[in-house]
Amino acid sequence: MGKYKLVALDMDGTLLNDRSEISKENAAWIHKALDSGVTVCFSTGRGFRSALPYAEQLELDTPMITVNGSEIWHKPHVLHQRTYMSEAVLGRLQQLAQQYETWYWAYTIEDVYNKEKWIGSDETLEEKHWLKFGFDTPDDAVRAKIRREIESWGGLEITNSSTTNIEINPQGVSKANAIREVCRLLDVDMSQVIAVGDSLNDLAAIREAGLGVAMGNAQDEVKAAADVVTVTNNEDAIARVIEQYVL
Repeated sequence: MGKYKLVALDMDGTLLNDRSEISKENAAWIHKALDSGVTVCFSTGRGFRSALPYAEQLELDTPMITVNGSEIWHKPHVLHQRTYMSEAVLGRLQQLAQQYETWYWAYTIEDVYNKEKWIGSDETLEEKHWLKFGFDTPDDAVRAKIRREIESWGGLEITNSSTTNIEINPQGVSKANAIREVCRLLDVDMSQVIAVGDSLNDLAAIREAGLGVAMGNAQDEVKAAADVVTVTNNEDAIARVIEQYVL
């Protein structure tokens, strides 16, 4: 086995093509990596229930990082660690979204809520176990104002998973920190990790991994921080990364 022992894969815009599929080529090379003793794990902003079908498709029995690191799983269905967002902060974020009339969504451990499907009138924020909040707007000026406001509060991680959104996690929650914890579980060093992604929620992981790989379709800031830039998510990029750098 080569230098790298853990491959941490973002999903949307990275492992998945624009039709939200894992290509046959990507799947084949992931299995070659697994067969050689390399651990391949998801590192995604998605919630567990949304990521699980893809883990099952690949028959992965490896750790999973979901909700940008708010959840770390030993393997599917076996939770290792979960970090909650306070309902007070969640409420402030929702008020900010309403003030600027943006689309918004939020993850709990049970469900995903959004502007059109929020908690019931007979429910309270305190009854839910919140993990992440997101805003989405095509208006760059509004997005910048929201970001500045949240930055002024302190105590939160601010990233994105597309150029039009903002994603908020509790302070200290990131894919990079979650990958570090997975390394501890597997007795692997960060220098032995390949982290692959396309958005700002991948940025810290790409900077801190032994090999940080930006997708060809990645945001410019992610490309600038990466050690290498590969092809796009529609060109079997993960197969290429594993072939070139793992095996």
